Amino acid sequence: MTEIEQVIGYTFNEPKLLQEALTHSSYTNGKNLKSNERLEFLGDSVLGITVAEYLFENLTGLPEGRLTKIRASLVCEDALYTFAKKIDLGRHIMLGKGEENTGGRDRRSILADAFEALIAAIYLDGGTEKARGFILSFIPEPDRLSSGMYMPGDYKTLLQEIIQQNPEESVEYKITSESGQAHNKTFTAEVLLNGQVIGTGTGKSKKQAEQQAAKEAVGLMGYETD
Repeated sequence: MTEIEQVIGYTFNEPKLLQEALTHSSYTNGKNLKSNERLEFLGDSVLGITVAEYLFENLTGLPEGRLTKIRASLVCEDALYTFAKKIDLGRHIMLGKGEENTGGRDRRSILADAFEALIAAIYLDGGTEKARGFILSFIPEPDRLSSGMYMPGDYKTLLQEIIQQNPEESVEYKITSESGQAHNKTFTAEVLLNGQVIGTGTGKSKKQAEQQAAKEAVGLMGYETD
């Protein structure tokens, strides 16, 4: 059993499926290997139907519009990146030198895509129930989803929900700096509560930096940050 199999709690009958799921297209140049792009396509569909079915079965009191919003938050890139980080997936992805040298091992799109590819690999290797079990191990309990207080990776929404408990309070975000070349910038953001800085964060986009700032603020308030 490989290290990643131990982490995810699933042993592949066909190890080549796992290898393919972890192979980024940048690694395949000049090699007789398949990238994970086709698996990513399939994994996206398996993820979508699994999450939709879970919400339909467990959040029976919510209207269609609310279910759609929750589903979107659970299958978006930010959520998948958060799930991938939980299992340290980036450490196991095979990357070309260019991607390796430019931070690809922690790039949101690469980790999110690899997570979807891993779902597809489990689905093809072990069937629907194994894939479903893997996916649902990352999904919050129904009461947390229906409350609107938590969505994986969406710390800005969580912070806003917390702050709204005190109507007189207000938060705002400011980008305080940016560095790096145009194709590989790093941004730093601050989140302020009534003008006072309560969190800072960095990211490869302004949105990511703001999410990280919100995450720090939420953590300092004593809330869970997965």
